[in-house]
Amino acid sequence: MENRKSNYDLTRDRVEGEFLKYDQYKMIEKFHLDHDADYIFLRFLSCDYRVNRRTGRVERLDAEGPVHGSFNEVLTIFDVLCESKPDCRLSGAFVRVNDLDGITKTAYLGGNLFDGSAKAFTHRTEALRAACEKLGGLPGNVGDVSYQIPMFDFFPVMVQFWDADDEFDAVLKIMWDRRTLDFMRYETTYYAAGRLLERIQELMNEAG
Repeated sequence: MENRKSNYDLTRDRVEGEFLKYDQYKMIEKFHLDHDADYIFLRFLSCDYRVNRRTGRVERLDAEGPVHGSFNEVLTIFDVLCESKPDCRLSGAFVRVNDLDGITKTAYLGGNLFDGSAKAFTHRTEALRAACEKLGGLPGNVGDVSYQIPMFDFFPVMVQFWDADDEFDAVLKIMWDRRTLDFMRYETTYYAAGRLLERIQELMNEAG
């Protein structure tokens, strides 16, 4: 029986097709991306990717060979490449997602989105530090683990973690540059954060 694609994969495929409507030279110039006649190349969470300039297909270049990007990977990459503001720039100040410039204070992402990851990181601070460093993170001084991580070469995020103790559960925060909505839509921060946490857990699991 033929495997049917999930709604996530169908959405990813549709978005890849939409990519062809955008001016590729503008995104190449804006973000200083390597490219040739067939592909646009970029790094996302310390992995190399290529975008097929004729089909829009996004592939992660793993050691075993190219892998079709996931929903979270493709939607994050394409939102930044295709929908970011022409003059997007960073503020250098990190805030919670609901305090970003441009938020209308109407509908927020939930406050418990990262509880599952916080539990997975509990009492594994050394493994979490090692994973953040493999992602090119620069250590901070907030919480038990804090790193500024390059999501893209031109766009960092901040991971902050407080480990659980006898009185309190573990707390995990992802902090965003105040001008993040210059780079991606509010909803896309959820996809980006999802992929970030997947990458961290992958690296932690590889370490054992």
